[in-house]
Amino acid sequence: MASKRLALVVCISCVCFWLLPSETLIAQTKPPVPAPEKVIIDTDIGDDVDDAFAVGLAFASNEVKIIGFTSAWGDTPLRSQMLDRLLCATGRSDIPVATGIITESKTSFSQSAWAKAGIERQHPDAVTFLLDQVKKNPGQITLVSIAPLTNIGAAIDQDAQTFSKLKRVVVMGGSIRKGYDTRASAGPDPQYNIYSDISAARKLFLSGVPIYLMPLDSTIIPLGEVMREQLFTASTPLTDALTLLYQQWSQSYRLVTPTLFDAVPVAYVIRPELCPTTPLFISVDNKGYTREASRPANVQACLRSDTQQFLQFYMSRLLTQRPAGTEECRRKY
Repeated sequence: MASKRLALVVCISCVCFWLLPSETLIAQTKPPVPAPEKVIIDTDIGDDVDDAFAVGLAFASNEVKIIGFTSAWGDTPLRSQMLDRLLCATGRSDIPVATGIITESKTSFSQSAWAKAGIERQHPDAVTFLLDQVKKNPGQITLVSIAPLTNIGAAIDQDAQTFSKLKRVVVMGGSIRKGYDTRASAGPDPQYNIYSDISAARKLFLSGVPIYLMPLDSTIIPLGEVMREQLFTASTPLTDALTLLYQQWSQSYRLVTPTLFDAVPVAYVIRPELCPTTPLFISVDNKGYTREASRPANVQACLRSDTQQFLQFYMSRLLTQRPAGTEECRRKY
């Protein structure tokens, strides 16, 4: 009799299992969503417009938690002011901004008019901010570098031990086998973020921190007219800001088609399959070339990306995001 009851219970359990809704079964087997990647973005926003497009991608991606921005190179106080305005316009004034080391820059601050319309305020020091955040989050922070490496070199000089506790550094920089002329036969070029501060670049490559390098080989991705029109007519606070910044950049540089160099490392943090990497040993010569050699790898370098896949990913993010500034922000600007 007991065996019959047991068989009945087993049978009923099987029936109940098969009658469970498919959504319940999927929910039970679905892997947990990973925690957002903690990132600090070191940027020379305001010169070339690709920094703004890169920041926009970070805003539109829940996979990253932006711990802060650090302004880099040239007029860093004005870059911080520009970041403040962009954060306010997109409802992200909760993200701190720190001001990096002021340097001489020969590059035009093409979006300075938009930046100067922001509100001036005091910001903490970028190097101190970076090191403090690493101390609070050892082994957890990805530093996304889309600027000359001056702040990074200073952080290594100030506290190399703390800097070594970064999870990794994802860098837009260098030129391994292809340069600004994308034909392989043309060879590599000195790249702006590297040759602007060769000493700092060398310090980073020798730091021992895991480095993921997005060189010119994989980052020359033009944003064509059709996609620009899609973005610029989307009428969100973010795309409206990008539209104005693009217009100022285009007028200043006398260019029409922006290249999304700096959006690639941000995309890599979110979707690494967009830019598969190869282990290489890279050094920096006296002219700012990033030279590869047959030695144990010190970087993971992305040497090729798929332009169409990248743009499909990028556009889907920016066209579906809806960050909006507060009423206070709208009154300010």
